[in-house]
Amino acid sequence: MRKLLALLLVFGLVVFSTNNSQAQDPVDTTAQETLSDQPAEETTTAPAEPEPAPSQPAQEASGFQVLKEKFIQGSWGFMLPILICLIIGLALSIERIITLNIASVNTEKLLMKVDDNLKNGDVNGAMEVCRSTQGPTASVLFEGLKNAKNGPDAVEKAIVSYGSVQMGMLEKGLVWISLIIALAPMLGFFGTVIGMINAFDNIERVGDISPTIVAGGIKVALLTTVFGLLVAMIMQVLYNYIVSKIDSITNKMEEASVALVDMLVTNNTFNK
Repeated sequence: MRKLLALLLVFGLVVFSTNNSQAQDPVDTTAQETLSDQPAEETTTAPAEPEPAPSQPAQEASGFQVLKEKFIQGSWGFMLPILICLIIGLALSIERIITLNIASVNTEKLLMKVDDNLKNGDVNGAMEVCRSTQGPTASVLFEGLKNAKNGPDAVEKAIVSYGSVQMGMLEKGLVWISLIIALAPMLGFFGTVIGMINAFDNIERVGDISPTIVAGGIKVALLTTVFGLLVAMIMQVLYNYIVSKIDSITNKMEEASVALVDMLVTNNTFNK
């Protein structure tokens, strides 16, 4: 469900950004028509004064508009798969980030509540605290407490086995993100090679090395590589963030597991 919501969110942002950039064009044309409709007499009667050179253009194109223009100039046969890779990669990354943020829990407060219940000899109360807390750390502690009556070896075995299961759930979807990181530049390079072949075919067909033919073909060919590398860089940053988040949760989970065994030994829970 989270993957579907993330995919719809990314698709909605793309559509909204495209519509917003397209809506700015009629304003510019209306302004130009208004200036062109002014009577010529007013301009002739006004004294001619030298106009200062403008320091910057009246309206600069935004970064998104430049990317959109370059994307349209590229070949749709190779640009569209790169765009699909970006949308799917962003959806998977957003879903993982949301899941990992939900899985992050204040381990110190959780251990304090568990310790308070164990000091009172209430193992079931400690299990209830873990059951009502979200995240893999609470789930691992719950499995350890559930096997507390079987001794410390059973607790450690349950923590290790269930911890590996939680690690697999945390790393879910990372394989596809890494695939997109590797696939996007490959699609870009493949489009570049095909574009260069088409450029040389045009030169062979014309029989002359025209700068227009060569420059146009090479420009379209290189745009696929640019966008492929851009998608890979964006996904690489998100991938590294997700991996660091998983490492942080794993470290907290291991520390909480060791602390749970110490609390069980300190409160003589195994002997009860």
